Amino acid sequence: MKSRKIWTILTLLLISMTPKVVAQNVQLHYDFGRNAATTTVEMFRPDGGGSTFFFVDMDYTPKVSGAYWEIAREFCFWQDSKVNWLSVHVEYNGGLNTVAGSFNNAILGGLTYSGHSKDWSKTWSLTASYKAIPGTIGLNGERQVNNFQITGVWNLDFFDHWLSFNGFADFWREARPWQGTEYIFIAEPQLWVNLNKIKGWDKINLSLGTEVELSSNFVQKGFSIMPTIAAKWIF
Repeated sequence: MKSRKIWTILTLLLISMTPKVVAQNVQLHYDFGRNAATTTVEMFRPDGGGSTFFFVDMDYTPKVSGAYWEIAREFCFWQDSKVNWLSVHVEYNGGLNTVAGSFNNAILGGLTYSGHSKDWSKTWSLTASYKAIPGTIGLNGERQVNNFQITGVWNLDFFDHWLSFNGFADFWREARPWQGTEYIFIAEPQLWVNLNKIKGWDKINLSLGTEVELSSNFVQKGFSIMPTIAAKWIF
């Protein structure tokens, strides 16, 4: 199951520094590594006290075989101050599939640092969080609820917004005794060609591109590479 945070586009900067824009998109990916399709629905909404983001992934093989969702809130009541690059992060993760049933639900809390270039063509964020996973059993056989996660997110626009390179990277602790591992890494860089830059297509908010999932101890023990071909419509 993928966990796309690309939207994030940084938590889009949170709010403090951006115009008040609501962003929503739908993505369709064909995953060559899993021979499966995935749909993603994302929504980002800033407000006076921060921003809210959620996404839902659905996997099809070809019937629905799994779902994964995240909802995150950035609190930034000091948007007019000199430290508006800092926010308080709260997040919930969960999901289920036809093989394992319910995933280990997780609750996260931490701090987010966000930044951007002068023209907003480049944005980024870094979040450090405490991660509680109530159902985790450590490698020693004891419960291991207390964990951590570090997340980086970026969005880079090139060639007058014809191309977008965005993605995220997560590193966290979550013991998986059945494969003898305790730390997990996943990154999902995406490259998009934005078709609304074509003359006369300015209202066609369609992007075509690809994503490559780079992971260690995520789907299985060891390092994996799983590319996709994808389409995205932005509302």
